[in-house]
Amino acid sequence: MEQNEVISNLTDAVVNGKKDDAISFAEKALELGIDPYLAVIDGLAKGMEIMGEKYDKKEAYMPQLMMASNAMYGGMNILTPHLKKEDGEKSAVVIIGSVEGDVHDIGKNLVKTMMTANGFEAVDLGKDVEINDFVEAAIEHQADVISLSTLMTSTMDNMEETVKHIKDQGIRDKVKILIGGAPVTQAFAEDIGADGTATDAMEAARLAKELIVGLTADRWN
Repeated sequence: MEQNEVISNLTDAVVNGKKDDAISFAEKALELGIDPYLAVIDGLAKGMEIMGEKYDKKEAYMPQLMMASNAMYGGMNILTPHLKKEDGEKSAVVIIGSVEGDVHDIGKNLVKTMMTANGFEAVDLGKDVEINDFVEAAIEHQADVISLSTLMTSTMDNMEETVKHIKDQGIRDKVKILIGGAPVTQAFAEDIGADGTATDAMEAARLAKELIVGLTADRWN
């Protein structure tokens, strides 16, 4: 079995919501010496991206999306421990969650996956996360990035309140703040004092890597 075939099978496993297949082909990728990063990005993540687009077009629904997400994480659990880091390099930490009042987490989960694939240690607070929980997690894990997600315009105010609380607690200069979700714009990100937003999960991970350049390791001391 060739690399392209394995990666294609990883994509298909996610699209079809087949966790066992995702695990099997993830193990096959490692066995064949395929770069785990490529297996994640071009295989698993691509499958989730396809399902996200199908969901947006109402060609797929929440049950299929949940099965796809489950399959993706099955493969991720196999591949993540093998993602390369420079010797001795500490993983950058991202605190991620859907803001208070928002119970959607598909987009947040995809961003988490892309962050992990790009070498971040992702601390997932889940959905409907209380404002102070982001601050407490950032302090506990000495975070580099806080990633806030919302899918609803009605909870965008809580995104703004979370950024304000991060400032009020005196840790704003220690972390970068990314926000995302369907109603979020660059203008809104600037208005509430976030560091940026992204149109998709891959861009979010790339932006996070750019933003943390220059953060000093001793800033939490």
